[in-house]
Amino acid sequence: MKQDNTEEQQPESRQRPVQLFTGSERPFDPEDLVMASGRECTPENVARARKEIAEKGAAALERYLP
Repeated sequence: MKQDNTEEQQPESRQRPVQLFTGSERPFDPEDLVMASGRECTPENVARARKEIAEKGAAALERYLP
């Protein structure tokens, strides 16, 4: 009987990562905050994100991520 190893059969782009990160438990940059909010990385948006990170810390990113 043949074993079904679906993980080996999936293309590399479809394989699940070993560990998922869903919030701000890792270091992030102002550019990450801008992208998470759905905005373009303009100098103005990056400056606004830098200010928000200084004021709110990790909570600035957590409001956009699960």
